[in-house]
Amino acid sequence: MNLALRERLRRARYALPELVETAAPRLDIDAAVRHIAGVGGRGVRTTAGYFHASRESAAEVAAIWRDLAAGLAAAAIDTRIAIKANALGFDPASISAIAASGVPLSFDAMAPAWADDILALGREFAAGVALPARWHRSPADARALRNGPCRIRLVKGEWADPSADVPDPFAAYLALTESLAGRAGPVGIATHDPALAEAALTILAAAGTPCELEQLRGLPRRRTVAIARRLGVPVRLYLPFGPGWWPYAVNQALARPHLPLWAMRDALGL
Repeated sequence: MNLALRERLRRARYALPELVETAAPRLDIDAAVRHIAGVGGRGVRTTAGYFHASRESAAEVAAIWRDLAAGLAAAAIDTRIAIKANALGFDPASISAIAASGVPLSFDAMAPAWADDILALGREFAAGVALPARWHRSPADARALRNGPCRIRLVKGEWADPSADVPDPFAAYLALTESLAGRAGPVGIATHDPALAEAALTILAAAGTPCELEQLRGLPRRRTVAIARRLGVPVRLYLPFGPGWWPYAVNQALARPHLPLWAMRDALGL
């Protein structure tokens, strides 16, 4: 393949998510509430995660979350709101207005440079926070949060540690789980790796720690959900939506082309 063609393909690959976002419709809040309530009505715990468009301002994102939170509160289902604090400019007033709905809040883990601000908001609002196993700072963050009110969600992590990732993310994830075993507050195990899910949930269940398996809609979950059910652990489904979701999903599929095949194999029971 010549260099000119390779460069054109590279530009097309990175332009595609932006084109998808341009074509994505604006969020229909009533439809989103009905969908989340419908999933919750089937006995599934949910977390609602709004993916904003790159062109939306912090004020626009805050207004969408206020309206959506009010609708979810009226639906009276077991759901949470997953907020990307950077999309709100880390503004406590905007977050307070969303929290006034009474729907529990969680903060997604974002870039490492924002971690201190996000964890501070988690403490301020006694909200959920995510700890990425690939970051070297996470064990210290887990110790600081262990005895507090924050719901802790363990993830492998999308954003790399700026100083280099931990050498063994699987072992780091289980070490974080061990450090949180026995805490009074809940711990969410967010993974689609069956071996990791079983090991982490077993550790928490044995210690009497309230825990859940968390799954992202769109990724394979047949085997992990079966493990959670066998262990008597509830499952919570993260429901991503909004104009920024499809370009994000397209970008992930292009960067990790095994994901669509993995999902197809899971759906077929292979």
